[in-house]
Amino acid sequence: MKKLCLLLLPLLYAILVQITPAHAGEKITVLLDWFINPDHAPLYVALEKGFFKDRGLEVELIAPSNPNDPPKLVAAGKADIAVSYQHQHQMQVDQGLPLVRIATLIATPLNSLVVLDNGPVKSIRDLKGKTIGYSVGGFETALLKVMLEKEGLGLKDVKLVNVNFSLSPSLFTGQADGVIGAFRNFELNQMAIEKRPGRAFLVEEYGVPAYDELILVANARAIGDPRLRRFVDALEAGVQYLVNHPQESWQLFVGNDRKNLDDELNRRAWRDTLPRFALRPGALDKNRYNRFARFLQEQKIVTKVPALETWAVELP
Repeated sequence: MKKLCLLLLPLLYAILVQITPAHAGEKITVLLDWFINPDHAPLYVALEKGFFKDRGLEVELIAPSNPNDPPKLVAAGKADIAVSYQHQHQMQVDQGLPLVRIATLIATPLNSLVVLDNGPVKSIRDLKGKTIGYSVGGFETALLKVMLEKEGLGLKDVKLVNVNFSLSPSLFTGQADGVIGAFRNFELNQMAIEKRPGRAFLVEEYGVPAYDELILVANARAIGDPRLRRFVDALEAGVQYLVNHPQESWQLFVGNDRKNLDDELNRRAWRDTLPRFALRPGALDKNRYNRFARFLQEQKIVTKVPALETWAVELP
């Protein structure tokens, strides 16, 4: 009987493992900045490959109904992490929101000044006396101001018009001769698909310090939460897989309930966004962040530059 019991123990153990429910991972809610798009690829690859689950996390990615809300909800303790923009983050910190950057998604600017490729504007100097469309005042007009000054012009030399996020259409209809705020991985591809290709003047090549376009922010009061470091580690694993296996990652991205993303625009945006993801999302270049913060202060986008560790960190 004793020998029989010893023989049956492995079988009983295997049965118990199968019928015992797995412990649920610790939940983390992540609010995106906008509708799901290739900018969010590392998050979805990490989710689909189980990299979050491997680190004991149950991550929920949520697209917001209002893109202005995610960082505010994190600041209010209603969510754990939000996708934000470096300039938006510093503006909200300047307004007193308790937010801290913990990681980077896209480590280069995407913003650009775009004109029609076959139009009369071949250089920024050609914009003198022309109309330039924008969607969001403040930061976008500050970028435009610096770019114009680099070429000996000023805001007084152009006419500004709010085109309410209709950037490409305003160029097609002639409402604007150029637009600021166009993302080079989306608007340029959209224009190419419409067979009205665009020419982009890149902000970092015309006097604007380099910055991170998309970042992840958490509540400053939760910065010691050990889940955050595990989240960033899983995100890095997602980026590594994405870079090593771009085609497989694309299939993961457009799988399940996201099949509607499998279109020409997103395929082109995927290709153009891939080299811009932060390979070390948790790493923080302190000098780069302080330099861009001072730029925002000089342009009167923020009133002050607090100590860096109060608004941007590299998690231990």
